[in-house]
Amino acid sequence: MSLLHSAARAVFRFILGRIGKLVATPVRRQLFAFEAATHNPQVVQDALLHRLLSTQADTGFGRDHRFRDISRYEDFCRQVSVAGYEAIEPYIARMRQGDVNALVSDGPVRMFALTSGTTATRKYIPVTASYLADYRRGWNIWGLKVFRDHPDTKLRPIVQVSGDWNECQTEAGTPCGAVTGLTARMQKRLIRWLYCVPACVGSVKDAAAKYYLILRLSLPREVALIIAANPSTMLALARAGDREKEHLIRDLYDGSLSGRYDIPAAVREAIASKMRKRHRERAKELEAIINRTGTLYPKDYWPSHCLLGNWMGGSVGAYLRHYPRYFGDWLVRDVGLIASEGRMTIPLTSGTPSGVLDITSHFFEFIPEEEGDSPRPTVLRTHELVEGRNYYILLTTAYGLYRYHIHDVVRVTGFHNQTPLIEFLSKGSHFSNLTGEKLSEYHVTAAVQDVVRELDVPLGTYSVAPCWPNSGDDLTPYYGLFVERGDLPSMAEAARFARRLDQRLAELNVEYAAKRESLRLAPLQVQLLPAGTWQEWDRKRLEKTGGTLEQYKHPCLIGDVQFRMTMPVEQAVGPACGSGQPSSPEQSSKPPIACARG
Repeated sequence: MSLLHSAARAVFRFILGRIGKLVATPVRRQLFAFEAATHNPQVVQDALLHRLLSTQADTGFGRDHRFRDISRYEDFCRQVSVAGYEAIEPYIARMRQGDVNALVSDGPVRMFALTSGTTATRKYIPVTASYLADYRRGWNIWGLKVFRDHPDTKLRPIVQVSGDWNECQTEAGTPCGAVTGLTARMQKRLIRWLYCVPACVGSVKDAAAKYYLILRLSLPREVALIIAANPSTMLALARAGDREKEHLIRDLYDGSLSGRYDIPAAVREAIASKMRKRHRERAKELEAIINRTGTLYPKDYWPSHCLLGNWMGGSVGAYLRHYPRYFGDWLVRDVGLIASEGRMTIPLTSGTPSGVLDITSHFFEFIPEEEGDSPRPTVLRTHELVEGRNYYILLTTAYGLYRYHIHDVVRVTGFHNQTPLIEFLSKGSHFSNLTGEKLSEYHVTAAVQDVVRELDVPLGTYSVAPCWPNSGDDLTPYYGLFVERGDLPSMAEAARFARRLDQRLAELNVEYAAKRESLRLAPLQVQLLPAGTWQEWDRKRLEKTGGTLEQYKHPCLIGDVQFRMTMPVEQAVGPACGSGQPSSPEQSSKPPIACARG
């Protein structure tokens, strides 16, 4: 029986190889075309801008901004201002009511991609044929390069976490939701078998139920690639497998799906055939892993060559420190700077948040970070960028975004041929500026990562926020690091962490250092919260702002000076808690000061 099974698998692999070559041929052409384009980004971008404006000239937006009169880039700058969503919202409102030509020429609109809602009200981005073509091309190039660099992942099972493409509908009945859900539904039959998780799972709202279902569908297979843009999703999935190990093993053994989880009846019916098959050998393997290790983590039940595809840059990079516990030494390939508004980079190597600017899909412009608040900022093009500098990125797309300010701060880390390599740093709106220190989320996440590494503290979820004392003689403001009590092992360790983080912020941000030296800012303090606070806070925030669990990003910097008063702070700990005096070697030798909530 085993010989027959081996022979069948060999035949199956042969057939898959032939299909893989058939599917890969057009994708290979896209990769070659992209590589060629990176040698001359200015010419490629000029041609792309001309094509975009010509195609959209007779839309409502195109007529209002006289696209027909634009012959040069300078004309484009004169007639279209740099702006955010507010500039296109009136046109989007018309589209939601059915007037597709208000903004795009290649209707119909398949759906509206909804932004995550983590910085403002949710935005509607029209998903047209052009949107899908750009979206697929970027993913195809990313995927083919992954398979070339990591051949063990080629034609192997993939776990991809997607969202609900039909959360709600517009006045004209157009679905609105996550574009990942739509593309999952539109997968070709030739490759659909590679994906462990059917598209219908994206509609499961309950997070615990969704993670359980993903694992129940994926555990029987030898997964080689897991894609979930947010690394917090990766960790939640890994932890769910360990937490629910007994139920998972029982369901695999019996060929069932537990009724404990809030899974819609329609989804249960759609996957019923997949649930009936019993995986008794696999259940025994998982049981043996638990007997050996005491846990059930992906590093033990999926192959060692498994690759993780998720963001590595910005605030989410802090989550990667926890990966070895759950994923061992698996490699990570950043999925690129990608949002509902479009893909901006395509990473071509693993282990780095940098990616090549996707110059074949969108037209890009940049504003130097230091001119972010200027009413007349310098606007640069792709070929004018300088390595090591930070910029705000603007994009013009085939689906109605023009000089669109997405408020992402990026850094140029180098060049691939002549095209910039870009790393995401932070959302530009994530700044705090009490006294001119201009503290950014990038400063916070970089400093916390450095201190976590230096002190070897496995810090979990956190946020930094400005604080104003509301009592006492000294009312000097300071920054608080809000963490749950169990994340730091002792009061002494909390004080040590606060002191070192305060110093590191000063090293990274000269304005913060100047404000500390001039006593306009007091030393940073750790604000201890009860266990479970952040999980509940994130749940309520997501509920309020909208968006999907997969898109959600916990803010590592919160600029609200009233934030502390809204949190159940049990204790504040710092090198000079409540004092306006800067940290010093003399203070470091003193016992930590603990303050009750003010």
